[in-house]
Amino acid sequence: MATMQRAPKPEPKQDSKSDSKPRDKPRVRPPRTTVADRQGLPRGSRPPVKTMAENRSERQNERPNDRPNDRPNDRSKQANIAEQKVGDRLAKRLAAQANCSRSEAEQYIAGGWVRVDGQVVEAVGARVLAHQRIELDANASLEALEEVTILMHKPVGFDSGEGANPALLLLDPAKQSIDPNLAGGAAAATRFLQRHFSNLTPTTPLPFEASGLIVFTQDFRIARKLNDDADRVEQECMVQVDAKRALQGPLTEDVIYQALDRLCHGLSFNGIPLPPIKVSIAQQTDKELWLRFAFKGIRPGQIPQMVERVGLRLLAIKRIRIGRIPMGDLAVGQWRYLPVYKRF
Repeated sequence: MATMQRAPKPEPKQDSKSDSKPRDKPRVRPPRTTVADRQGLPRGSRPPVKTMAENRSERQNERPNDRPNDRPNDRSKQANIAEQKVGDRLAKRLAAQANCSRSEAEQYIAGGWVRVDGQVVEAVGARVLAHQRIELDANASLEALEEVTILMHKPVGFDSGEGANPALLLLDPAKQSIDPNLAGGAAAATRFLQRHFSNLTPTTPLPFEASGLIVFTQDFRIARKLNDDADRVEQECMVQVDAKRALQGPLTEDVIYQALDRLCHGLSFNGIPLPPIKVSIAQQTDKELWLRFAFKGIRPGQIPQMVERVGLRLLAIKRIRIGRIPMGDLAVGQWRYLPVYKRF
């Protein structure tokens, strides 16, 4: 019987294009760089071993800036860390002195009830030395610290919120004013604490060129009412206009009363009719003319446009009331705490 033989496999066809391309050369790794190569010694030789004395002398001859651990910045950081760890924690010393727990001591400190050498310390993590004197106020209380609201008489040239010249810069203890009509007198006024100046939300903004009452608060409920529900809170402003000249000529009695009638109703702002507002003459002399505006939901730039539309020359704007809170006798640049029992 004849045996069957397999046909030979055809050789793979070679692509003429691939044959034209040169094959990649094998990668050759560069020789390793040894210590002898870096020091300029023959390859394969070993560098001389230095003695401990030689290494010590080389370190002494190094410049101070060449040693990273001796840089000035590192030395200052180490010094600051060392200073922070000097002494005992104030809360620990106070707890032992007042016979209270550590957490209660921290509450006293945060509340501004603790003095160290006569100075109020509010930092819970503060440290004191053994010779420093610690005092706990006789009226100290563990009640939770209330969120504060601050009233300020903003001067012209300051921004109500963020800006190049924010009014928050005026929150200085030296400019604090006590309300003379406060129930309980000055003894019932809110105690000044540094923590009151943190997390303040600006509300009811005023233009850069206007002055008057603005509000900063830590209470989210007041912030929501004055910002989100501003259309429901009435405001009152004093607007000064030129007492002698209008935009189209001299200011006469007829021009004034026609302007007042149009301001109270009949104007629009940005194409939207304005609701009726209250405008009256607050003060009129030969040199000054002040108008009183009472309104709700006014928009930035609305008063200047309204005054210009009725032909009057605007000189100044000063807000004197927000809701039920008047500015009162608060001088320009001064501020005071809003009593907790008052509401806008």
